[in-house]
Amino acid sequence: HTKPEWSECKSRDGGCQYRDWGSSGFKTNEMFVTSFKANLRLGTPNKNDAKIVPRDRHPDCDPMPQPSPMCRPPVDECDADPCSAGQTCDDPNTKATSLGDFTCTCMSDASISQVGGPAQCTGDECETKPCGDDQTCTDPTAMEADKKKDFVCKCSNGKEATGKPADCRVNECTATTPSPCGDGQTCNDPDQLKTKDFECACESDASVKKVGKPATCEKDECSTTPCGKDQTCNDPVKTTLSIGDFTCECGNGVKATGAAATCEVDECGVLPCGKGQTCIDPDTASNRLHDFECTCDADPSVKKVDGPATCDKDECALVPCGRDQTCTDTVQTVGSIGDYICECSNGVKSTGTAATCENDECSTSPSPCGMGQTCSDPDKASNKLHDFICTCDSDMSITMVDGPATCSKDECSSNPC
Repeated sequence: HTKPEWSECKSRDGGCQYRDWGSSGFKTNEMFVTSFKANLRLGTPNKNDAKIVPRDRHPDCDPMPQPSPMCRPPVDECDADPCSAGQTCDDPNTKATSLGDFTCTCMSDASISQVGGPAQCTGDECETKPCGDDQTCTDPTAMEADKKKDFVCKCSNGKEATGKPADCRVNECTATTPSPCGDGQTCNDPDQLKTKDFECACESDASVKKVGKPATCEKDECSTTPCGKDQTCNDPVKTTLSIGDFTCECGNGVKATGAAATCEVDECGVLPCGKGQTCIDPDTASNRLHDFECTCDADPSVKKVDGPATCDKDECALVPCGRDQTCTDTVQTVGSIGDYICECSNGVKSTGTAATCENDECSTSPSPCGMGQTCSDPDKASNKLHDFICTCDSDMSITMVDGPATCSKDECSSNPC
């Protein structure tokens, strides 16, 4: 029979066979090699049909356990994605012995290709629509062949990615604060690639729903007591679409919408107690009126609520009128502060303040001293009367109080004749 063709190193299945035929007289771990044509011609091989060759001596097969390239499984080099974005890959020979023969071809220009590596493509990577139909694509280096996979994909909601499609998903329920559904409602976004498809459902009644905007749920805002104590709450429209329209009203009429009213009124601010008394409003933060308390400074045990206390007080004890005036306090209580009377000796009076008693006795016409005399009132600012002084012009040593002085005078000295 014909000698096997050792260079093919094939068995019936097209690869190297390693046999352990110890039971048939062959040595263990030796390699049985026969050509494909010999197998067809001789049928099932036996010790007379083929030559036994030690596995480390055959020229075309590696020693075990490393098989020769012809004995390795097929390899498609395009599976490793060796080409750049915007290029197709083709491996014409997937045999293990034909590595590096894949071809990269530009999708933008099929005439540009490269064997064994990425092709040097020029042009806009976005022409191949790598981002998809729902995203915009921008290639900042469209004319630079050595810069690839730098195209930018951008979603309509602003999200973007470089070199690949962007993840446009947005959960509208959590993207904003507060939730687009508002208080008292749950929010669900079933398709995060779409906009305005979120669903609002009332917590009080899950069957009440709305897509793209808050549902109309029943809600009485006054049920949570938002106004606080001593205020009246009123919610005119009891739905979640009218949140914040409740009204808080104080007992004194002060109102506020959407929040508790500020009912604080300090009644002591208008000084209702008067002089000589201390005013205290014990509950300025509430809506209570007429609860201020007046206490006498002279005697704190004397008090009155919602009005001045009746305190004993003689205003003349403080000498409010000044010297040389008479003071009279007809009603000696704090409730009648300022009713004292000041009276000058010349009869001039004033109520609640010192009187103006000034009187220049020399100011009358004619002068009380007469001709040839000088009149002076030494204490015209006081209440004293009849204290003016007359002094002779011819002899200033001659004076008289409260009347003309007796002056010596030779009438003929003026040549009256």
